[in-house]
Amino acid sequence: MVNLVIDIGNSRSKFAVFNNRQLMRVGVLDADPVDQVRLMLGEYAIENSIISSVRKDVTQVEQLLEQHTSCIRFSTALKTPVTITYKTPETLGLDRFAGVIGAQAIFGGQNSLVIDAGTCITYDAISADKIYAGGSISPGLNMRLQAMHTFTGRLPFLEFKEDRKDWQGVDTSSAMLSGVLNGAFFEVLGFIQEYNSHYPDLQIILCGGDANFFDTRLKNSIFSHNFKAEPHLVLIGLNEVIHQYND
Repeated sequence: MVNLVIDIGNSRSKFAVFNNRQLMRVGVLDADPVDQVRLMLGEYAIENSIISSVRKDVTQVEQLLEQHTSCIRFSTALKTPVTITYKTPETLGLDRFAGVIGAQAIFGGQNSLVIDAGTCITYDAISADKIYAGGSISPGLNMRLQAMHTFTGRLPFLEFKEDRKDWQGVDTSSAMLSGVLNGAFFEVLGFIQEYNSHYPDLQIILCGGDANFFDTRLKNSIFSHNFKAEPHLVLIGLNEVIHQYND
């Protein structure tokens, strides 16, 4: 069973082709993805597809997939392997939901915490019995740097630099970077510690565009034995939804 998974986000869109649960290809969608998707339909014998989108208007791609595949539009209203007890599931970010489904697929039978380090840093736990109750949303690294520039009169605009490891700054720019990068990392450690107190034997899974910054640091932390980086976690979760409908 060959599946095409599409995740359309605010800043970029990704796709993946799976043969059952084996990842065959992953990439970024073009700004105008219709021709790109049509080429993939010709290259692979795609039977099933799923679209997760923050935008309502993906009509052309969706129509194309509906013509050639069994197509699913992902939402929190779908039947999934996960039980949601979140009070407002209709407002739950689809990436967050797909991430915990992916965690359940990889670490089924374990308590898991998904840390998605992107525009925002999100923390979402799923219990060993597949219950998702909620999580936390925090500003991402670039958002923190942007906020300091926007809401002060003199602090400069800085971009996130992944290789910065200074524990303290020696001028204004390095002090800002030290505060944001070290502050975010200590936040992550604090959240892990708190979630671990509620979910025993917690498995930690890291994904998102800024995952590399946290990856090496978490590998050297006290939580390293329960830590895994999985950059394609959301795509894995979406593919798992297809299997839920076809198994």
